[in-house]
Amino acid sequence: MQKEKQDKITEEKIEKYLKLTETALEIAKNSITKSREKEAEQIIQMVSCYLSDSKFFKKQNDYINSFASINYAHGWLDSGSRLGIFNVKDNKLFVIK
Repeated sequence: MQKEKQDKITEEKIEKYLKLTETALEIAKNSITKSREKEAEQIIQMVSCYLSDSKFFKKQNDYINSFASINYAHGWLDSGSRLGIFNVKDNKLFVIK
């Protein structure tokens, strides 16, 4: 059996990163800096929309756009953590200060 290339977007890879981003989203929701609640709400909405888009594209077997949507979603979370909107400590799930 031939080993699968690492640079290929597979359903397994999409599932892995969907779960990772969904986990990060839940942590972010529980780590909102009190004075930044309005900004956090906007970011959480964007992340949720991009995750929904990713799942839609996956169902359409459009793995490229599905994977891209996950990356946009996680990018929003990273920007929120970097700007101090989310008070998170996990440097494996977030880009932190």
